[in-house]
Amino acid sequence: MLRNRAVILAAGEGTRMKSQKPKVLAEVLYKPMIDWVIGCAFDAGFSPADICVVTGYGRELLLPRLPNGVSAVVQERRLGTGHAVMQAGKFISGADANVLILCGDAPFIDSETVCRSLEHHTRAESAVTVISAEVENPFGYGRIVRGGDGAFLKIAEEKEASDLEKLIREVNSGAYWFNAQALLLALDRLAADGLNGEKEYYLTDAVKILRSAGYKTATFTSPSADCVLGANDRVQLAGLNEIARQKVLHKHMLNGVSIPFADGVVIGPDAAIGADTEIMPGTVIIGASVIGAGCVIGPDSYAENSRIGDRVRFQRSWAQGASVDSDSLIGPFARLRPGASLGRSVKLGNFVEIKNSSVGDGTKIPHLTYIGDSDIGSGVNVGCGCATVNYTGRDKFRTVIENGAFIGCGTSLVAPVTVGENAYTAAGSTITENVPANSLAIARVSQTVKKDWVIRKKPYSNR
Repeated sequence: MLRNRAVILAAGEGTRMKSQKPKVLAEVLYKPMIDWVIGCAFDAGFSPADICVVTGYGRELLLPRLPNGVSAVVQERRLGTGHAVMQAGKFISGADANVLILCGDAPFIDSETVCRSLEHHTRAESAVTVISAEVENPFGYGRIVRGGDGAFLKIAEEKEASDLEKLIREVNSGAYWFNAQALLLALDRLAADGLNGEKEYYLTDAVKILRSAGYKTATFTSPSADCVLGANDRVQLAGLNEIARQKVLHKHMLNGVSIPFADGVVIGPDAAIGADTEIMPGTVIIGASVIGAGCVIGPDSYAENSRIGDRVRFQRSWAQGASVDSDSLIGPFARLRPGASLGRSVKLGNFVEIKNSSVGDGTKIPHLTYIGDSDIGSGVNVGCGCATVNYTGRDKFRTVIENGAFIGCGTSLVAPVTVGENAYTAAGSTITENVPANSLAIARVSQTVKKDWVIRKKPYSNR
C-alpha cells in the first residue's frame, strides 16, 4: 500500500495575537488550533508516524503538545510557506505517493474534504491539487483563476490580482495534495530561484513551477467554506469560537440533546452527550467529557474530561477529571476534582468538595464537607461540616468509611483511619483511631458550663 504523508505548517508567531504562545496554540472551544488540524489528519487515516509539524516561534511550548509519534522539524527563519515545507524535505522523501500540506492555524479543515480531495487528486493524476473554497468575502486570500473552459490556470495573490481577479470568490485554502516527487522537484527549483520580491518563498510558486514544467495541476472545491478560516488576532479568534460553538450545538441538538437557551453554553468538539439530556444556560462541557442520556446539566456548570452517567442532575457544580454514575444528584455548588469517582444514586449538596476519592452507591454528603484521598462505601451518610484530614504538610494518607456508616456533623477524620461498617461518629468528634463496625465513636471534650461568666467578664463592649 502506498504511503502518504502530511506536513502541518505551524511555525508562525502570530504577532497580532499579542501572545507569548505560538499562533497555533490559540484555542477554539478550549482546544488549540493545532489539535484540530492534527485530529483532522488522524480522521483522514494518517498515523502519527506519517505526520510532521513544522515548528518555529515558541516551539518549546508546542512540542510537548504533539501526540506521540508525530515528528517535528524547525524553521529557524520564517521565510514563507515554501521555505517552511523545505524544512520537511527529508520527511517528504519518505512518502511513496502523495504529501498533504495543511495550515496549523486553519482549524476547520475536515477529513471529508481531505479524503475527497485525495480521490480527485489521484483520479486526475495531478502533480498538485489545490484545495479551494467559495467564500463571501475573498479579501486577503489567493484567488483561483480559471480559463473560459473552467480549467485551473493560476493562483492570484491579493497583492498581485487584477481588479477583475479580485472579484473571484473561489480562494486558496492553503491546503494542498502534492505528488511527493513532484513536490521535491518544485522545492529544489524554488530554492534555486531564490527569494521573491517579498523576501520569502511562497508555496503557491511551487504550483506555478509544476504547471510551467508541464505537470498536471488541479483544484478541489471543499463543500465547506469554513475550511479556509483562520485567525490573525483575538477578534478573529472570537469569531472562530462562535462559528465552532454554533456548529457543535447544532450537531448535538440534531442528535437529541435539548439546549433550549444557548446563552453561555459551550460544548467542546470532543464531548459526547446522550439523547434527552438538557443543557442549561451558562454550562461549559469540554475535553473528552461524556454525558449520559436523560440528564439535566446546569445551569452554570462546568465539566472537563469527566464522565457523567444517565439521569444525573448536575446543578451549578464543577467536575474536572471526575466520574459520576447514573441517577445521582450533584449540587448546587459541588466541586469534583481529579480522581473523584461517584457511584449510582449519590447525593452531593452545596459546598461539598471531593478529591481523589471513591464514593459508593446511595451515599449522601449533603453540605459543607471536604472528602480527600478517601474510599467511602455504599449507603453512608456524612453530616454537615465534616472533613477528612488527609495531609500532614509532607505526606497524604487515606481515609476509609465502610458501608452504612454515619458520620456526625462536624466530624474530622484524621487519616489514616477507618470507620467500620454501620459505625457512627458523634457530632463534633475528631477521630484519630479506627472505629470498629457497629460502634459509636465519641472524641470530644466533655462540656463545661460556667454560670454567670458573661455577667462577671462583660465580654461585649456595647453592654
